[in-house]
Amino acid sequence: MRIATATATVIALTLAAGIAVPAASAADRTTDGLWRMDGYGTVVAVGHGRYQEYQTTAVSCLKGDTARQTGPGTYTVDGDVVTVRSGKDGNHASVAVASSVGHRELVRISALPAACTRPTPKDPLTTFDVFWQSYEENYPFFAAKGIDWQAVRAQYRPLVHANTTRTELFDIFSRMVRPLYDAHVAVQDGDRVFAEGRPGTAVPDEELDAKVKKFIVTRDLAKAPYHRDFANGRITYADLAGGDRLGYLRISGFDGYLPDEDASYAAQLAELDRALNTVLTQQRSRHLHGLIIDLRINGGGSDALGIHIAQRLTDTPYIAYTKRARNNPTDPNGHTHPEPIPVLPAHAPRYTGPVALLTGGSTVSAGETFTQALIDRPGHTIRIGQPTQGVFSDVMERELPNGMTAWLPNEEYLTDSGRTFDGAGIPPQVTVPVFTKEEFAAGRDSGFDRAVAVLRNEH
Repeated sequence: MRIATATATVIALTLAAGIAVPAASAADRTTDGLWRMDGYGTVVAVGHGRYQEYQTTAVSCLKGDTARQTGPGTYTVDGDVVTVRSGKDGNHASVAVASSVGHRELVRISALPAACTRPTPKDPLTTFDVFWQSYEENYPFFAAKGIDWQAVRAQYRPLVHANTTRTELFDIFSRMVRPLYDAHVAVQDGDRVFAEGRPGTAVPDEELDAKVKKFIVTRDLAKAPYHRDFANGRITYADLAGGDRLGYLRISGFDGYLPDEDASYAAQLAELDRALNTVLTQQRSRHLHGLIIDLRINGGGSDALGIHIAQRLTDTPYIAYTKRARNNPTDPNGHTHPEPIPVLPAHAPRYTGPVALLTGGSTVSAGETFTQALIDRPGHTIRIGQPTQGVFSDVMERELPNGMTAWLPNEEYLTDSGRTFDGAGIPPQVTVPVFTKEEFAAGRDSGFDRAVAVLRNEH
C-alpha cells in the first residue's frame, strides 16, 4: 500500500481551539496556515515545524498524518518526504509526496472546520457513520461496480447499536465492502485485516512470491549464464542462455528494497539505482536484443519507483498517464484537473529496445501503474499474460473514531484517450495462462516461453 498524505505562531496556539486565522494577502507567499486539499477529504495545518493533516467528512474530523519539518518546505513522515510549495498567489499552494506521483492542490482557508474543534465520539454508531461517509464522499467506482451505497447504509446501519462489539463492527464493515472486490479497499483493526481482490485472482503474498520465484529460477533461469538478485530479493535479473541476447528482469514489488521495514523512500530509491546501474550498464544496454520484464507477481508499492524504472527504458520523453482524483463529496463525477505524469529519460545508461511485459491478476497497484506507463513507451513493448488486478489509485488511509482504519481509493489513472483500467485491469495483447495449477503441474511457463519467442522474432 502507498501513503496518502501533509503557521504562523498564532496558528500553532489556536488550532485546537478553532480560532479563525486571517486569510493571507496575495503578496503573502508563505505556506504557513490552514489549507483545504482539492479532493482527498483533507484539511492541512502548516507551521511551527509541523505538517498536520485532518481527515474530514460531512460528519467528522479526525487527525491524520503528522510530519516534522526537515528543510524549507519539506516535511518527513514514516520515511517519506512531503513537499509544500506556494502557488500562483498566497492563497494557493501544492503538496507532493516523494513516493507518489503528481501534486495535490491546496486552497487557503481561514479556520478549521467546526468538527475539528471538538472531540469525535467513539461509539459504534458514530464509527459506522464516519466509515460509510468516507466511502460516500471519496470512492469513485460505485456506479461502475453496480453498488448502491445508500442501500448498503440502509441495510447495515440498523444492525449497529451502542453495545455493538468491535468484532461485530469489523464484520459489518467487511460485509459492506466485500461486493466491491477492490484490492485497494480494506478494513483494519490492529492485526486483523479484511480485503478482497478481483474474483479469480490472487493478491500476492510472500508465500506465493517465493513459490513462483523458485519455479522460475528452476525452470526458466536454470541455464542462464548470469543470474542475480537485488533489492532485498525483490528484483531479479538474468542474461538468458542462447545466442539471442535476451535479458530477464523480474520485479516483485516497488517497495521493500531493504531489510529495514522502516527504510526511507530515499534509501529505497538509492537501492533501486544500485540494482539498475548493475543491470543496465552501457555495455549490456547496447548488447541486449530484447528484455523480458516479469510483473506477474507484483504487490505494488511506490508509483514513483515505477516511473524511475520507466525512465531507464526510453530515450524520448513521453506521458505515462494522467492522474485525477474525485473532489466532489456529493458528485462521483467531479474530479480534480487531470495532471499528466511525464517519463523523462534518465541521466544514466538506458535500454530502449523491445520489451515483453508479463502481467497477470497478481500484478497489483504500482505494478499496474508501471504497466500503464509502458503502454505508450517509444519503441516496441508487448504485454503478455492475463489482465492485471485493476487497482491504480493511491490508498487513502482513513482513521475511524474507535481506532479502526478504512482503506479506499479516490483516484483514476487515465490513458491519452481518457480511458481507465480500474476494475477490469490492463489487458494483455497476447493472452496465455499465468501460474495456473495446470501450468505448475506440467512444468510449463507459457508466458515466459511466449515472451522469448516474441523477442526472438524481433530480429
